[in-house]
Amino acid sequence: MSDVISQAVTALNAKMDGGFDGTAKFDIEDEGSIIIDSDGARAADDDAEVTLSASAETFQAILEGEENPTAAFMSGKLTVDGDMGLAMKLAGALG
Repeated sequence: MSDVISQAVTALNAKMDGGFDGTAKFDIEDEGSIIIDSDGARAADDDAEVTLSASAETFQAILEGEENPTAAFMSGKLTVDGDMGLAMKLAGALG
């Protein structure tokens, strides 16, 4: 597992304060994938209801609060495949 993924898992688990009502996957270019579900965040490449894809830089900026997830999506830095409502719910939980 890459350092980017392991640091992101730790940061997501701290931010989420518990689980997430659904299954989401962050696909980070050239690094790997993270699954977020009712058990929290973990490094995995399982199937999910929604997949959010971004570069490591964009993902890091979202986690640190420097990039708004909706703005990243609108500008094409973040792509969403699947349940858009669930993606919005996740963005709210991360904000």
